[in-house]
Parts: sequence; structure tokens; C-alpha cells
Amino acid sequence: MDIADLRDYCLSLPFTEETMPFDDDTLVFKVGGKMYAYTGISDFLWVGVKCAPEEKARLMEECPYAGHASHMSKRHWLGIDLTGDVPAAFLREKILGSYRLVIENMPLRQRTELLAAIARSGFEF
Repeated sequence: MDIADLRDYCLSLPFTEETMPFDDDTLVFKVGGKMYAYTGISDFLWVGVKCAPEEKARLMEECPYAGHASHMSKRHWLGIDLTGDVPAAFLREKILGSYRLVIENMPLRQRTELLAAIARSGFEF
């Protein structure tokens, strides 16, 4: 998966916004104003995604390309090293999982409104 494929996939998720809040080289994807993925633009060598702590611990033991995401909470953010052979399906699965996790942790009213809007859009998790 290259950066164009990653960007296309993230933007295919309903109500995703693409931002660059940190600098001109870090692309951030948000839903409901909350980050769910980020990556470097000029050096597309990694992707950071949100992850449940238990899943992150398991992935860090099992996957040679899973580690801590730089500059983010070591408890909730997983870094995926793209310098090796990372399956595109794995990357899409982790991005979608991060998207879901962010929505699940929104305040009830915001989560309810967003899930209703997503359902109206025809998107299915």
C-alpha cells in the first residue's frame, strides 16, 4: 500500500476529514474531530493508529512491524513500520479498527448522531 492508497482508504470512511495540524509533513485523518490515523508524507515509512491496549500488546509480540507510535500515547497508539512487507489487508484492518475505536469512545450524543449519519450513508462496518 502506498500513501495514495492509504489516503484513498481513509477518505472512503464516512465523515473522515484530512488535516495537517502538526506540520507540513504529517497527514492526519479524523472522524468527529478525533484522530484515528496519521502518517508522514515525505517519508511514508510508518502509520500510527489507535488501538486497544490489549490488542497493541499482542500485536507488538506477534508482528515484527508493530511498535509504539511516535509522539503519541504509548498505551493507545500503535505504530506500523512500513519499511517491511506489511500486508495491505492488515493495514486496512488496523485503520478501520482505529476508526471504530474513536467512534466508540465519543460522548454518547456525538457517537449516536455520527453512527446514525454513517448508517444513512449506507456504510457498513
